[in-house]
Amino acid sequence: MSLMKIRLELGRTPDHPQGDWRHGYEFVAPLDGRGYLDPVEWQGMKDSCAVRRFHPHEPEYRGSLRHNGRGWLFDYLPGRTTDDEPIFRLDRHLIEKDLYLTITEEDGVARPFKITDVRPLPEASTSSTKAGAKRQSHQL
Repeated sequence: MSLMKIRLELGRTPDHPQGDWRHGYEFVAPLDGRGYLDPVEWQGMKDSCAVRRFHPHEPEYRGSLRHNGRGWLFDYLPGRTTDDEPIFRLDRHLIEKDLYLTITEEDGVARPFKITDVRPLPEASTSSTKAGAKRQSHQL
């Protein structure tokens, strides 16, 4: 299965009753044919599974989609856990436009994020490692 680029935007919360398209995430992950995260494919592609966090009042964060043995998370500083943002039951969620994921952000608050886009990552954005070929990272 090919890598997919997934965009999430803040859903409705008490502080943002209409949601907020300026607060969210774009990440890359392999999905199976049914639209679920494919952990077997992720094992071989984890270096390409990046995340970009955006917020109107904070700097942009860039990191990786990781599994820590208990669940899936966005990791911005390898070796530290204080910056990790767990994704609630990502292994059981269908990744499809207009559905929601819950992410516990760095401030400890679990927030709903609406899936606003799911599309194949362009083939030019990744390449497999072959003899003499250097792996290219994705562009978010």
